[in-house]
Amino acid sequence: MQVIQKILTAPHYSAADFAELAQVKPHLVLAFGSPAQMQSAAPVLQQMFTDSVLAGCSTAGEISHRGVSDASLVVTSLRFDKSHTRSVSTALCGMADSLDAGQRLASQLPTHDLAAVVVFTQGVQINGSALVKGMTQVLGTRVPITGGMAGDGTAFTRTWVLDNDGLSDDRVIAIGFYGPDLQVSHGSFGGWSPFGPARKVTRAIGNVLFELDNEPALAVYKRYLGDYASGLPVSGLLFPFAMLGKHHNETGLIRTVLSVDESLGSVTLAGDIDPDGFVRLMHASTDALVDGASVAAVAARGAEADAVTSPNHFALLVSCMGRKVVMGDRVEEEIEAVCDVFGNAAHVAGFYSFGELCPMSGASECKLHNQTMTISYFSENTAPLGA
Repeated sequence: MQVIQKILTAPHYSAADFAELAQVKPHLVLAFGSPAQMQSAAPVLQQMFTDSVLAGCSTAGEISHRGVSDASLVVTSLRFDKSHTRSVSTALCGMADSLDAGQRLASQLPTHDLAAVVVFTQGVQINGSALVKGMTQVLGTRVPITGGMAGDGTAFTRTWVLDNDGLSDDRVIAIGFYGPDLQVSHGSFGGWSPFGPARKVTRAIGNVLFELDNEPALAVYKRYLGDYASGLPVSGLLFPFAMLGKHHNETGLIRTVLSVDESLGSVTLAGDIDPDGFVRLMHASTDALVDGASVAAVAARGAEADAVTSPNHFALLVSCMGRKVVMGDRVEEEIEAVCDVFGNAAHVAGFYSFGELCPMSGASECKLHNQTMTISYFSENTAPLGA
């Protein structure tokens, strides 16, 4: 596998800016950037990489081998030795279309030799868990699905997804990775701690939470937030919900707030809510979040640890913007913790998102995560036959 990466910041781009990336004749080109950077670069990338799978999205912060940046563009080109990729897409016709969109997307992917799927989707008008459910209904749980929901800083208004058809604010794309020699592992971990009592979900539809303990959910949430309530929905990134089962059992899933409706007293989360379950509020310290990122990296590297001898491996990092808000100036430490685990064994790229897609650590079925560091680790078995 050959990997080349460039970190750029310019008001306008030309083919010369990406010429080095084209030298390896990449099978896959990944681009992550602020909305303004993506809009500036997309037409040039689309024109230059017609023979490559082009994919990416707008972000709430960009991740590269240099760490974390804002208002930048991180472009990574990958050429595989034995594997290949294919991209498919579908338009998302509003949040209620999320399940069907997942089914449409997955049904376009050939399944023979399918080793993994990476998904990028718009980030504000989507039910991420319904999208994943639709894809899983078609592909099953054998093939790992990872990826994330696009961001737009802290605006929560309009996000962008890039593929070979250009930039779109309503598209969902999936990249299929094919070949028996491609090895893909993953890891995810949060680092958040619950506080306060568990609250019964007494009314929820899909990803909209209307009532907790028979009270308007927004009123209950605001009582917990105190002075932070005036900053909703952005301040909600500091206080996500832990999803609990009907017996108060931990599910390992966290849900962040996308929006609130004052007239309905409701809170819209990034993924489905168990209508028979419970929730608890969560908070975190920077040290706990950094430790969580390290745990995710150890899980992702896992089985590959003894086999890594070449730096030409690739790690896709998708972390939640809520973690970035909490860590502030120390956000670099999360990426440093991941790179300390990988050493020189992998190139890294990724973004801060409005939702992360990844199986739970130790499992194969994809889940929507919030406030979580997720890592997808790609390597190829290049040993000759019979070795």
